[in-house]
Amino acid sequence: MPQERPDVMPKVRDLPHKPGVYLFKDRFNRIIYVGKARDLAKRVGQYFHPSRSARADRKTQALLESIWDLEFHTVKSEPESLLLEGKLIKEYRPRYNVSFRDDKRFLLVKVNLNDPFPKFALTRMKKDDGARYFGPFAHSGSLRKTLSLLRRKFHLRTCPPVVPGEVDYRHCLQHVIKNCSAPCVNKITRAGYMAQVKLACDFLDGASADMMNEFRAEMKAAAERMDFEKAAEIRNLLDDLRRTTAPTKRFARQFVTTVRPTEDMTALQEALGMPGPPQVIECFDISNISITHKVASMVCFAGGKPDRANYRRYRIRSVAGQDDFASMAEVVRRRYSRVLNDGIRKPSLVVVDGGKGQLSSAKRELDALGLGNLPIIGLAKEREEIFRPGDPNPLVIDHSSGAIRLLQRIRDEAHRVANGYHQLLMKQRMNESLLDDCPGVSENRKKLLLRHFGSIERLRQASADEISAIEGIGPKLAETVVEFFAKLKRRGPQIEDEMVGDDASPEETEPGVVTYQLKPAPPLS
Repeated sequence: MPQERPDVMPKVRDLPHKPGVYLFKDRFNRIIYVGKARDLAKRVGQYFHPSRSARADRKTQALLESIWDLEFHTVKSEPESLLLEGKLIKEYRPRYNVSFRDDKRFLLVKVNLNDPFPKFALTRMKKDDGARYFGPFAHSGSLRKTLSLLRRKFHLRTCPPVVPGEVDYRHCLQHVIKNCSAPCVNKITRAGYMAQVKLACDFLDGASADMMNEFRAEMKAAAERMDFEKAAEIRNLLDDLRRTTAPTKRFARQFVTTVRPTEDMTALQEALGMPGPPQVIECFDISNISITHKVASMVCFAGGKPDRANYRRYRIRSVAGQDDFASMAEVVRRRYSRVLNDGIRKPSLVVVDGGKGQLSSAKRELDALGLGNLPIIGLAKEREEIFRPGDPNPLVIDHSSGAIRLLQRIRDEAHRVANGYHQLLMKQRMNESLLDDCPGVSENRKKLLLRHFGSIERLRQASADEISAIEGIGPKLAETVVEFFAKLKRRGPQIEDEMVGDDASPEETEPGVVTYQLKPAPPLS
């Protein structure tokens, strides 16, 4: 029975009229959208206004239908909300966000105080190189103008060489126009230059009140002598300085957004009372969308990280109809029978996606195989409750704990792989059904063709001679098959729906069990 979507309007009505960021979550408690707002109450409320949903495009409608929960974080100013929004989008990579998902980052100011004559430069990547970094800064235009002012005010060099010399001085005009103190030709001592650098660092750290007062006095004087153009220029400069030097909140302590495998495994060990951290975790999920294809996945995390070489996908063979409990029992039985027979490493912890029913079915199979001492739990989606054998009461862990975050990651990965396999089989079935319309191809001949070529795509590319080489397929039928696919191609690309695997070309290792090497998984969304 489908889970009823909770009403998020009470949370929407309680939002404050303050700047901040808001995060929309789906039914699996995954963050699917991150946004910023000058006024949280007004901005988020717009999403749920009836007129908005009526006029929304298809992407926004899909987002609104997927929202099951939301959370928010207030900040002091709009620039802070922009910085925090970018940080969270890069961390969670929500599926409905486009901006900030690339590798581009906010600008930083870098100065290496170990250089003979340090200079200030812009960068987007902070490195562990001994240099000092300021930022990030939300307004790149204001930052560039402020940095230019800083160089002129404190007579700092801008030339490229790490150690400039007399040759560089002869090709430089900055000293001529009084913007640089020319340390390259000893016009200023290193101690004097470093004093200027320190003043510039103090300015970027927020000690800019004296300079701001100077500019305000200069702006007022320009206005009094009716030099309004100069006054406007200074006014704009003051705006840039305010944007650049305004103190911003550091979010590293407030938000725990990074994945810490070792700490998360330790947290899970403590939550479950295990003797040691679960170094190898195997998680099972059933994709039981239709009775045509019932499939399952087993994903493995080693050291708190995905171990994709040991992922497995299964077709459910012995279960009639939609029965998650029986399907889970079959997959666990097949997986750990093979573990015993082939001497494969045993996991530290087994996780099944589901509640008491799925857990009981899996536990019975482990007991029957003599693996009853293998730690196993069930993770229910609705409230992220953990069920353990012999305990009727679920264990509820704080959602901010690394233990629950680790379990969510492995559960979501198992869900992704199972659903992907189900979609692949459905696509294969749609392609294979094309042969049903080919004259002269019976069900047995269709099986012969698919067994020999492996897929519709390879069959399409085969010649009549290659097809007729199959025992039971004559030259006349081979010509018919080639002409059939040629006609489909002429009718248009929508008919010629080529089969494409979801992650790799699977290779059967035993009936119904598929092993494969996955490509890097996309970020959870």
